[in-house]
Amino acid sequence: MNTLTKKAQLAVNTINDSRWTSVAVRNAEADGTFYYSVRTTGVYCRPSCAARLARPENVQFHATCEEAEKAGFRPCKRCKPDQPSLIEQYAAKVTQACRIIEESETTPVLEGLAKRVGVSPYHFHRVFRQVTGLTPRQYAAAHREKKVRNELGYGGAGGTITDAIFDAGYNSSSRFYEKSDQVLGMTPTRYRTGGVNAEIRFAIGECSLGSILVAHSDRGICAILLGDDPGKLARDLQDSFPHANLIGGDNDFERLVAKVVGFIEAPDIGLDLPLDIRGTAFQQRVWQALREIPVGETASYTDIAKRIGSPKAVRAVAQACAANALAVAIPCHRVVRNDGTLSGYRWGVERKRALLEKEAEGGGHA
Repeated sequence: MNTLTKKAQLAVNTINDSRWTSVAVRNAEADGTFYYSVRTTGVYCRPSCAARLARPENVQFHATCEEAEKAGFRPCKRCKPDQPSLIEQYAAKVTQACRIIEESETTPVLEGLAKRVGVSPYHFHRVFRQVTGLTPRQYAAAHREKKVRNELGYGGAGGTITDAIFDAGYNSSSRFYEKSDQVLGMTPTRYRTGGVNAEIRFAIGECSLGSILVAHSDRGICAILLGDDPGKLARDLQDSFPHANLIGGDNDFERLVAKVVGFIEAPDIGLDLPLDIRGTAFQQRVWQALREIPVGETASYTDIAKRIGSPKAVRAVAQACAANALAVAIPCHRVVRNDGTLSGYRWGVERKRALLEKEAEGGGHA
């Protein structure tokens, strides 16, 4: 084998290794799972190293720092793979900051919070976002939302709704009521009674992907579920809205279902319908980013994490995709692995593949 052929074969071997994708996209989620060395420089690095990407024929992979050093490579001075990463160094301080936020009656000021954990405000804000996927202010808001849901609770805990709002850390009840639909998906009173008397209209139809259930609240479409068993779809809807009045759709409502089915069969026509989107602040950021992926295109979980400003939150992005109850309207099927292969999908990988094929056939024009 001549030199050129040998280099080409080395390059092919590296590119075909799944670890190369993490190196190529500088995936920080892979840090600590393996290391790579570069023959021409004699150094080894973390997958996320910001140095110029090496030619694949010069790259080797190693399970540990010790293995790389035993092979004759020295640690990169830029990414310092033999030292704790920035996140590892600050993980305990971020955890401490989270506890401070959770125990505070009001949202702590960034400078004061950083001072209490002994980190400069700039580094603290950056690392906090990398570790949690949220800024300190967003984390505080998410904690307040979770606390008010617990304080109100289905069936209530005996106190007034106003008490629950202030106990959760809101400065005024009017500010909470302004966003109560977003936080609770309904009014506080209705939430406390478990959504009793809330009306959810629904209908079940058929499409090329199997059975489809579409449900609509007074705010918009609140569920689009796919599956093989219509009965199971109805039970899933009931589990999601246990105290609501579920009402079978009439002819007018079934026309709305037909519109959703038409969108599945011909994605280019778009789906211009009001949506009742319920989720945490982080989930809503992810879902909004998914809705911005054009028809006929895909993005990786890493891409979405970067788009929402939380590059370390790849796993949390995947969890938000799995929690999506609005199939096709919030197109989590357009999210794939870094290497372009299909990953899990709430309604089955085969449906995901079929949806992407339909969109590709349509030419990708929204």
